Amino acid sequence: MLAAILTDVNRIVFEDIPKPKPEPTQVVVDVKACGICATDHKAVRGKRKVEFPRILGHEPAGVVEEVGSAVKHFKPGDEVILSPRGYCGVCPKCRMNLFHYCETTFSTGGDGGNRFLPGGYEEYMVTEQNNVFLKPKGLSWKAAAETEPLAGSWKGVIEYSNMRVGESVIIIGTGGIGMLCMMVAHAAGAGRLIAIDTSDYALKNALRLGATHAINPTKTQDVREAVYDILPDGPDLIVEAAGPLAAVDMMFNLTRRGTRVNLFGITTPEKFSLEGGPTHFNEIRMDASFSVTPIAMQNAIRLQETGLVKTEEIITHVFRLEDLEEGMAVMDQNERNKVMIVQYDDPQLSKRAAGASKEEVAVGV
Repeated sequence: MLAAILTDVNRIVFEDIPKPKPEPTQVVVDVKACGICATDHKAVRGKRKVEFPRILGHEPAGVVEEVGSAVKHFKPGDEVILSPRGYCGVCPKCRMNLFHYCETTFSTGGDGGNRFLPGGYEEYMVTEQNNVFLKPKGLSWKAAAETEPLAGSWKGVIEYSNMRVGESVIIIGTGGIGMLCMMVAHAAGAGRLIAIDTSDYALKNALRLGATHAINPTKTQDVREAVYDILPDGPDLIVEAAGPLAAVDMMFNLTRRGTRVNLFGITTPEKFSLEGGPTHFNEIRMDASFSVTPIAMQNAIRLQETGLVKTEEIITHVFRLEDLEEGMAVMDQNERNKVMIVQYDDPQLSKRAAGASKEEVAVGV
Protein backbone atom coordinates (compact mmCIF):
# COMPACT_ATOMS: atom_id res chain seq x y z
CA MET A 1 0.00 0.00 0.00
CA LEU A 2 1.04 3.63 -0.46
CA ALA A 3 2.13 5.59 2.61
CA ALA A 4 3.34 9.17 3.02
CA ILE A 5 6.22 9.01 5.50
CA LEU A 6 7.70 12.09 7.12
CA THR A 7 11.43 11.27 7.24
CA ASP A 8 12.76 14.73 8.16
CA VAL A 9 11.68 18.36 8.30
CA ASN A 10 10.03 19.27 4.98
CA ARG A 11 10.68 15.79 3.60
CA ILE A 12 7.72 13.52 2.85
CA VAL A 13 8.64 10.25 1.15
CA PHE A 14 6.03 8.09 -0.57
CA GLU A 15 6.70 4.40 -0.13
CA ASP A 16 5.04 1.09 -0.91
CA ILE A 17 4.84 -0.64 2.48
CA PRO A 18 3.08 -3.81 3.70
CA LYS A 19 -0.61 -3.55 4.42
CA PRO A 20 -1.22 -3.90 8.20
CA LYS A 21 -2.73 -7.02 9.76
CA PRO A 22 -5.00 -6.69 12.80
CA GLU A 23 -4.22 -8.11 16.21
CA PRO A 24 -7.20 -9.69 18.06
CA THR A 25 -8.71 -6.39 19.27
CA GLN A 26 -7.75 -4.29 16.25
CA VAL A 27 -9.46 -3.05 13.10
CA VAL A 28 -7.84 -2.33 9.71
CA VAL A 29 -9.48 0.54 7.85
CA ASP A 30 -9.34 1.53 4.18
CA VAL A 31 -8.81 5.29 4.62
CA LYS A 32 -11.11 7.44 2.48
CA ALA A 33 -10.36 10.89 3.89
CA CYS A 34 -8.05 12.48 6.44
CA GLY A 35 -7.80 16.15 7.37
CA ILE A 36 -4.60 18.15 7.71
CA CYS A 37 -4.35 19.59 11.20
CA ALA A 38 -2.15 22.56 12.10
CA THR A 39 -0.13 20.18 14.30
CA ASP A 40 0.58 17.98 11.24
CA HIS A 41 1.73 21.08 9.36
CA LYS A 42 3.93 22.18 12.28
CA ALA A 43 5.56 18.73 12.37
CA VAL A 44 6.34 18.88 8.65
CA ARG A 45 7.77 22.39 8.90
CA GLY A 46 9.83 21.57 12.00
CA LYS A 47 7.85 23.82 14.35
CA ARG A 48 6.77 20.79 16.38
CA LYS A 49 9.34 18.19 17.28
CA VAL A 50 8.51 14.60 16.36
CA GLU A 51 10.58 11.47 15.98
CA PHE A 52 11.30 10.40 12.42
CA PRO A 53 10.15 8.49 10.50
CA ARG A 54 6.44 9.05 11.17
CA ILE A 55 3.17 8.67 9.29
CA LEU A 56 1.01 11.62 10.31
CA GLY A 57 -2.73 12.19 9.97
CA HIS A 58 -5.00 11.93 13.01
CA GLU A 59 -8.36 12.87 11.45
CA PRO A 60 -9.28 9.79 9.37
CA ALA A 61 -12.47 8.11 8.22
CA GLY A 62 -12.89 5.05 6.04
CA VAL A 63 -14.25 1.55 5.48
CA VAL A 64 -13.45 -1.44 7.70
CA GLU A 65 -11.25 -3.79 5.69
CA GLU A 66 -10.47 -6.48 8.24
CA VAL A 67 -11.08 -7.11 11.96
CA GLY A 68 -9.24 -9.06 14.62
CA SER A 69 -10.59 -12.28 16.13
CA ALA A 70 -11.87 -10.54 19.30
CA VAL A 71 -13.68 -7.67 17.54
CA LYS A 72 -17.46 -8.09 17.92
CA HIS A 73 -18.97 -4.68 17.12
CA PHE A 74 -17.48 -3.97 13.69
CA LYS A 75 -17.28 -5.95 10.48
CA PRO A 76 -15.73 -5.54 7.03
CA GLY A 77 -17.67 -3.00 4.99
CA ASP A 78 -18.69 -0.80 7.93
CA GLU A 79 -18.18 2.92 7.29
CA VAL A 80 -16.36 4.34 10.29
CA ILE A 81 -14.70 7.35 11.89
CA LEU A 82 -11.49 6.94 13.86
CA SER A 83 -10.37 8.70 17.00
CA PRO A 84 -6.58 9.10 17.25
CA ARG A 85 -6.48 8.68 21.01
CA GLY A 86 -6.16 5.16 22.39
CA TYR A 87 -7.15 4.21 25.92
CA CYS A 88 -7.43 1.10 28.09
CA GLY A 89 -10.65 1.91 29.95
CA VAL A 90 -9.52 0.40 33.27
CA CYS A 91 -6.72 2.63 34.62
CA PRO A 92 -7.61 5.28 37.26
CA LYS A 93 -7.52 8.10 34.69
CA CYS A 94 -9.91 6.32 32.32
CA ARG A 95 -12.30 5.56 35.17
CA MET A 96 -12.37 9.27 36.00
CA ASN A 97 -13.54 10.02 32.42
CA LEU A 98 -10.07 11.30 31.55
CA PHE A 99 -9.58 8.87 28.68
CA HIS A 100 -7.07 11.14 26.97
CA TYR A 101 -4.88 10.89 30.11
CA CYS A 102 -4.86 7.07 29.95
CA GLU A 103 -1.73 5.62 31.54
CA THR A 104 -1.16 3.27 28.59
CA THR A 105 -2.43 5.57 25.87
CA PHE A 106 -1.29 5.55 22.25
CA SER A 107 -1.83 7.98 19.40
CA THR A 108 -2.41 7.21 15.72
CA GLY A 109 -0.85 9.92 13.59
CA GLY A 110 -0.77 12.50 16.38
CA ASP A 111 1.19 13.01 19.56
CA GLY A 112 0.81 13.11 23.33
CA GLY A 113 0.68 9.36 23.93
CA ASN A 114 3.14 6.77 25.19
CA ARG A 115 3.14 4.97 21.86
CA PHE A 116 2.78 6.25 18.31
CA LEU A 117 1.05 4.27 15.58
CA PRO A 118 0.88 5.21 11.88
CA GLY A 119 -1.87 7.69 11.04
CA GLY A 120 -4.20 8.34 8.14
CA TYR A 121 -1.73 9.46 5.47
CA GLU A 122 -1.60 5.93 4.11
CA GLU A 123 -4.02 3.74 2.19
CA TYR A 124 -4.81 1.41 5.11
CA MET A 125 -4.33 2.00 8.82
CA VAL A 126 -4.80 -0.11 11.93
CA THR A 127 -6.21 0.92 15.30
CA GLU A 128 -7.89 -0.55 18.37
CA GLN A 129 -11.64 -1.21 18.25
CA ASN A 130 -12.12 1.31 21.11
CA ASN A 131 -11.11 4.06 18.67
CA VAL A 132 -13.72 3.18 16.04
CA PHE A 133 -17.10 4.91 15.66
CA LEU A 134 -19.80 4.13 13.10
CA LYS A 135 -20.23 6.87 10.50
CA PRO A 136 -23.82 8.10 9.98
CA LYS A 137 -25.00 7.04 6.52
CA GLY A 138 -25.73 10.56 5.31
CA LEU A 139 -22.36 11.98 6.30
CA SER A 140 -19.80 12.51 3.53
CA TRP A 141 -16.26 11.19 3.89
CA LYS A 142 -14.86 14.71 4.09
CA ALA A 143 -17.28 15.69 6.83
CA ALA A 144 -16.59 12.44 8.68
CA ALA A 145 -12.88 13.25 8.66
CA GLU A 146 -13.74 16.51 10.46
CA THR A 147 -15.15 14.65 13.47
CA GLU A 148 -11.96 14.63 15.54
CA PRO A 149 -11.29 18.39 15.31
CA LEU A 150 -15.00 19.06 15.87
CA ALA A 151 -14.85 16.81 18.95
CA GLY A 152 -11.89 18.81 20.26
CA SER A 153 -13.80 22.03 19.62
CA TRP A 154 -16.89 20.77 21.45
CA LYS A 155 -14.75 19.59 24.35
CA GLY A 156 -12.95 22.93 24.63
CA VAL A 157 -15.87 25.33 24.11
CA ILE A 158 -18.73 23.43 25.76
CA GLU A 159 -17.35 20.83 28.18
CA TYR A 160 -14.32 22.75 29.50
CA SER A 161 -15.18 26.44 29.04
CA ASN A 162 -18.90 25.90 29.75
CA MET A 163 -20.23 28.23 27.10
CA ARG A 164 -23.86 29.14 27.74
CA VAL A 165 -26.72 30.37 25.53
CA GLY A 166 -26.61 34.11 24.88
CA GLU A 167 -22.98 34.64 25.91
CA SER A 168 -20.62 36.95 24.05
CA VAL A 169 -17.80 34.89 22.55
CA ILE A 170 -14.58 35.81 20.74
CA ILE A 171 -12.66 33.35 18.58
CA ILE A 172 -9.08 34.45 17.83
CA GLY A 173 -7.90 32.63 14.71
CA THR A 174 -10.43 31.22 12.25
CA GLY A 175 -8.41 28.58 10.43
CA GLY A 176 -9.65 25.00 10.62
CA ILE A 177 -9.96 24.50 14.38
CA GLY A 178 -10.94 28.11 15.11
CA MET A 179 -13.73 27.93 12.55
CA LEU A 180 -15.05 24.75 14.17
CA CYS A 181 -14.91 26.37 17.63
CA MET A 182 -16.88 29.27 16.17
CA MET A 183 -19.47 26.96 14.60
CA VAL A 184 -19.89 25.10 17.90
CA ALA A 185 -20.38 28.41 19.72
CA HIS A 186 -22.91 29.49 17.09
CA ALA A 187 -24.82 26.20 17.40
CA ALA A 188 -24.77 26.55 21.20
CA GLY A 189 -26.46 29.95 21.01
CA ALA A 190 -23.75 32.58 21.34
CA GLY A 191 -25.40 36.00 21.45
CA ARG A 192 -22.57 37.95 19.85
CA LEU A 193 -19.79 36.02 18.17
CA ILE A 194 -16.66 37.91 17.08
CA ALA A 195 -14.10 36.34 14.75
CA ILE A 196 -10.58 37.81 14.81
CA ASP A 197 -8.08 36.87 12.12
CA THR A 198 -5.39 38.45 9.94
CA SER A 199 -6.92 36.82 6.85
CA ASP A 200 -9.85 38.58 5.20
CA TYR A 201 -10.50 35.30 3.38
CA ALA A 202 -11.02 33.46 6.68
CA LEU A 203 -13.09 36.30 8.13
CA LYS A 204 -15.42 36.29 5.14
CA ASN A 205 -16.04 32.58 5.70
CA ALA A 206 -16.50 33.17 9.43
CA LEU A 207 -19.27 35.71 8.79
CA ARG A 208 -20.91 33.28 6.40
CA LEU A 209 -20.85 30.48 8.98
CA GLY A 210 -22.12 32.21 12.09
CA ALA A 211 -19.91 35.06 13.27
CA THR A 212 -21.85 38.25 13.98
CA HIS A 213 -18.76 40.45 13.67
CA ALA A 214 -15.25 40.19 12.20
CA ILE A 215 -12.06 42.07 13.08
CA ASN A 216 -8.76 42.04 11.19
CA PRO A 217 -6.09 43.24 13.68
CA THR A 218 -3.77 44.30 10.83
CA LYS A 219 -6.42 46.79 9.72
CA THR A 220 -7.53 47.98 13.17
CA GLN A 221 -5.51 50.44 15.22
CA ASP A 222 -6.88 49.26 18.57
CA VAL A 223 -8.38 45.75 18.69
CA ARG A 224 -9.58 46.14 22.27
CA GLU A 225 -11.40 49.35 21.40
CA ALA A 226 -12.98 47.66 18.36
CA VAL A 227 -14.13 44.74 20.51
CA TYR A 228 -15.59 46.96 23.24
CA ASP A 229 -17.43 49.03 20.67
CA ILE A 230 -19.28 45.80 19.85
CA LEU A 231 -19.35 44.41 23.40
CA PRO A 232 -19.55 47.32 25.87
CA ASP A 233 -19.66 44.83 28.76
CA GLY A 234 -16.78 42.80 27.35
CA PRO A 235 -16.61 39.13 26.33
CA ASP A 236 -17.79 36.22 28.45
CA LEU A 237 -15.49 33.74 26.70
CA ILE A 238 -12.41 34.05 24.47
CA VAL A 239 -10.96 31.09 22.61
CA GLU A 240 -7.39 31.43 21.33
CA ALA A 241 -7.27 29.16 18.28
CA ALA A 242 -4.48 30.86 16.33
CA GLY A 243 -1.19 29.63 17.78
CA PRO A 244 1.22 32.61 17.83
CA LEU A 245 2.14 34.21 21.15
CA ALA A 246 0.70 37.51 19.87
CA ALA A 247 -2.72 35.85 19.82
CA VAL A 248 -2.31 34.77 23.45
CA ASP A 249 -1.32 38.30 24.46
CA MET A 250 -4.32 39.66 22.57
CA MET A 251 -6.64 37.23 24.33
CA PHE A 252 -5.62 38.43 27.79
CA ASN A 253 -5.73 42.06 26.69
CA LEU A 254 -9.37 41.65 25.66
CA THR A 255 -10.58 40.27 29.00
CA ARG A 256 -12.73 42.04 31.57
CA ARG A 257 -13.63 40.88 35.07
CA GLY A 258 -14.90 37.32 34.95
CA THR A 259 -13.93 36.53 31.35
CA ARG A 260 -13.15 32.87 30.73
CA VAL A 261 -10.29 32.10 28.33
CA ASN A 262 -9.24 28.91 26.57
CA LEU A 263 -5.71 28.31 25.29
CA PHE A 264 -6.53 26.13 22.31
CA GLY A 265 -4.18 27.11 19.49
CA ILE A 266 -0.76 27.40 21.12
CA THR A 267 0.64 23.85 20.93
CA THR A 268 4.39 24.56 20.85
CA PRO A 269 6.63 25.00 23.95
CA GLU A 270 6.61 28.80 24.05
CA LYS A 271 6.35 31.00 27.14
CA PHE A 272 4.07 33.92 27.89
CA SER A 273 3.69 36.05 31.00
CA LEU A 274 0.69 37.08 33.09
CA GLU A 275 0.23 39.98 35.48
CA GLY A 276 -0.56 38.39 38.82
CA GLY A 277 -2.71 41.13 40.36
CA PRO A 278 -5.08 41.81 37.45
CA THR A 279 -5.42 38.08 36.74
CA HIS A 280 -6.28 37.44 40.39
CA PHE A 281 -8.63 40.35 41.06
CA ASN A 282 -10.38 40.08 37.69
CA GLU A 283 -10.91 36.34 38.29
CA ILE A 284 -9.76 35.41 34.80
CA ARG A 285 -10.58 31.73 34.49
CA MET A 286 -8.17 29.98 32.16
CA ASP A 287 -8.63 26.65 30.49
CA ALA A 288 -7.01 24.63 27.72
CA SER A 289 -8.19 21.69 25.68
CA PHE A 290 -5.99 18.88 24.40
CA SER A 291 -7.04 15.86 22.36
CA VAL A 292 -10.45 14.17 22.45
CA THR A 293 -12.45 11.67 24.49
CA PRO A 294 -15.06 9.09 23.43
CA ILE A 295 -17.79 11.39 24.78
CA ALA A 296 -16.49 14.30 22.71
CA MET A 297 -16.30 12.12 19.58
CA GLN A 298 -19.87 10.89 20.05
CA ASN A 299 -21.15 14.43 20.57
CA ALA A 300 -19.30 15.61 17.44
CA ILE A 301 -20.93 12.84 15.41
CA ARG A 302 -24.33 13.88 16.77
CA LEU A 303 -23.73 17.55 15.93
CA GLN A 304 -23.04 16.58 12.33
CA GLU A 305 -25.78 13.98 12.04
CA THR A 306 -28.41 16.51 13.18
CA GLY A 307 -27.02 19.23 10.91
CA LEU A 308 -26.25 21.60 13.79
CA VAL A 309 -22.66 21.87 12.56
CA LYS A 310 -21.97 21.36 8.84
CA THR A 311 -18.25 20.71 8.88
CA GLU A 312 -17.91 20.24 5.13
CA GLU A 313 -18.61 23.96 4.66
CA ILE A 314 -15.17 24.93 6.00
CA ILE A 315 -13.22 22.65 3.62
CA THR A 316 -11.53 24.91 1.08
CA HIS A 317 -8.91 22.61 -0.50
CA VAL A 318 -8.89 18.88 -1.26
CA PHE A 319 -5.86 16.85 -2.40
CA ARG A 320 -5.07 13.22 -3.11
CA LEU A 321 -2.71 11.34 -0.79
CA GLU A 322 0.10 11.47 -3.37
CA ASP A 323 -0.25 15.28 -3.37
CA LEU A 324 0.08 15.64 0.41
CA GLU A 325 3.07 17.99 -0.01
CA GLU A 326 0.89 20.39 -1.96
CA GLY A 327 -1.70 20.30 0.78
CA MET A 328 0.99 21.23 3.29
CA ALA A 329 2.01 24.13 1.04
CA VAL A 330 -1.56 25.43 1.08
CA MET A 331 -1.37 25.31 4.88
CA ASP A 332 1.44 27.88 4.60
CA GLN A 333 -1.00 30.35 3.08
CA ASN A 334 -3.65 32.67 4.50
CA GLU A 335 -6.33 32.00 1.91
CA ARG A 336 -7.55 28.67 3.16
CA ASN A 337 -9.52 27.10 5.96
CA LYS A 338 -9.59 23.32 6.18
CA VAL A 339 -7.37 21.27 3.87
CA MET A 340 -8.40 17.67 3.27
CA ILE A 341 -6.70 14.57 1.86
CA VAL A 342 -8.99 12.10 0.06
CA GLN A 343 -8.44 8.70 -1.51
CA TYR A 344 -11.34 8.68 -3.95
CA ASP A 345 -12.44 10.87 -6.86
CA ASP A 346 -13.94 14.05 -5.47
CA PRO A 347 -15.21 17.05 -7.46
CA GLN A 348 -13.52 19.44 -5.02
CA LEU A 349 -10.02 18.08 -5.73
CA SER A 350 -7.60 21.02 -5.89
CA LYS A 351 -5.41 21.64 -8.90
CA ARG A 352 -1.70 22.25 -8.61
CA ALA A 353 -0.71 25.90 -8.89
CA ALA A 354 0.31 26.70 -12.45
CA GLY A 355 4.04 26.49 -12.99
CA ALA A 356 4.85 25.07 -9.54
CA SER A 357 6.73 21.79 -9.31
CA LYS A 358 6.16 19.31 -6.51
CA GLU A 359 9.57 20.18 -5.08
CA GLU A 360 8.74 23.89 -4.94
CA VAL A 361 5.37 23.27 -3.39
CA ALA A 362 6.78 20.84 -0.83
CA VAL A 363 8.89 23.51 0.86
CA GLY A 364 6.34 26.29 0.49
CA VAL A 365 8.30 28.31 -2.10
